[in-house]
Amino acid sequence: MAEIITMPRLSDTMEEGTVANWLKKVGDKVKEGDILAEIETDKATMEFESFHEGTLLHIGLKEGETAKVDSLLAIIGKEGEDISGLLGDPAKKEPAQVKEPAQVKEEVASAGNTLPEGVQIITMPRLSDTMEEGTVASWLKKEGDQVNEGDILAEIETDKATMEFESFYNGTLLKIGIKEGESAKVDALLAIIGPAGTDVSGVSGVSTSKSQKAEVTKMEAPVAKVEKVIPPTVESTITAPASSSSGGRLFVSPLAKKLAEEKGISLAQVKGSGENGRIVKKDIENFQPSTGGAQTYIPVGEESFEEMTNSQMRKTIAKRLGESKFTAPHYYLTIELDMDNAIASRNAINSDPEVKISFNDMVVKACAMALRKHPRVNSQWEGDVTRIAKHIHLGVAVAVEDGLVVPVLKFADHMTFSQIGTAVKELAGKARNKKLKPEEMQGSTFTVSNLGMFGIKEFTSIINQPNSAILSVGAIIQKPVVKNGAIAIGNTMTVTLACDHRTVDGATGAQFLQTLRNYIENPVTMFV
Repeated sequence: MAEIITMPRLSDTMEEGTVANWLKKVGDKVKEGDILAEIETDKATMEFESFHEGTLLHIGLKEGETAKVDSLLAIIGKEGEDISGLLGDPAKKEPAQVKEPAQVKEEVASAGNTLPEGVQIITMPRLSDTMEEGTVASWLKKEGDQVNEGDILAEIETDKATMEFESFYNGTLLKIGIKEGESAKVDALLAIIGPAGTDVSGVSGVSTSKSQKAEVTKMEAPVAKVEKVIPPTVESTITAPASSSSGGRLFVSPLAKKLAEEKGISLAQVKGSGENGRIVKKDIENFQPSTGGAQTYIPVGEESFEEMTNSQMRKTIAKRLGESKFTAPHYYLTIELDMDNAIASRNAINSDPEVKISFNDMVVKACAMALRKHPRVNSQWEGDVTRIAKHIHLGVAVAVEDGLVVPVLKFADHMTFSQIGTAVKELAGKARNKKLKPEEMQGSTFTVSNLGMFGIKEFTSIINQPNSAILSVGAIIQKPVVKNGAIAIGNTMTVTLACDHRTVDGATGAQFLQTLRNYIENPVTMFV
């Protein structure tokens, strides 16, 4: 069924927008996350992403044209679908009404209270196309602080990354609705800004928590994505979600919190030297772990659990992998590779002091070249059709503190070993520092997951949908092997290909692995 796309509200004050540029034309295929157009608002020109997949069937506003928020912008549906009914019936052009700021104020005051003059309601923003709820990682302003338009209010943890959220208003931060460490649905009440001294205690729905979120307004438009950047001078007092050993709350600056995460230091073990016992940067830099160890043991016979709040990333991983495992019929093919030639080739390449490649770089290159010869493995299941990608974008699984992310190497088949190595190092570093941009994690057509560096000999992975396959790479093991009819010491590596049986038959997967074997066991063939 066709989906109507309307002019989004890209800022709190936006009433109308102008189409500055269309990046898709009628008839083009559109994927979820693709940039449809550049929209000029009252504040800036922003990219607008699609939340739907299909074919762009209709463009309602030409480049340079201006329209009110919620006006018909475009229609996306199945190729060839009849949309004349949607275009001919004006009533169908209007989706569920998006509430104006005035309506928001009326809802907040619905319990009989009046919203004071000049007060602005701030809600949990939608900072990514898949975001359903967010967690406040830290507040950079506290109640009573003066706020200027453009000031960073808080750092919001989404399902993709931690991003800064800025204010669209001037005034005083009168109320914080969601505390640090707490989660709430998109559009739940986040904060209230208004004139200094304004009493907002009687405003209905101000207090929100994990169990009870105040849903204030429905704004489906994405907010501009901003990379997390914490200025080195920021040392404002905020309440960290961690608890001290005595059960109280810890006060910690954003920079100190970030350093503690990078160093793997538990804030509960750090004594703050700042005002009110606040933990600051120097406390983390000077921290020495206790020689007695941090592990607390319970008496024999006593049962105990420790609860850890699931991050947005962890929740998304659980949702996506569950959907993949129970939707795609997985099957697995395993082969053992002779790595003697690969080891010799890598040593020869790395003899150049300016070049350093890893075995993982060789595997990624071999996969990209094998996909050229077996395009069915480079495909996606979409019900009525199977989409075979003619480009090769390889996802490389990277372990981070909260779970797993998959940055993508675009057009990997055209990259050299050293280019692959440089790109993987750069993307992995961004992933661990939570600085990956959404576009750096989108568009993969095949995925490689390598646990060999952890000594894992063999394992299976869950397919990273919408891919049709993922390769699991184990460690290189030295063991006795048979060569030319005699036992010798050899180096082997086990790889397992997980396939979606809807798109990749067993013979197709086996042929892909045969080609992969030829490339890895004879690396010189990858230079041809």
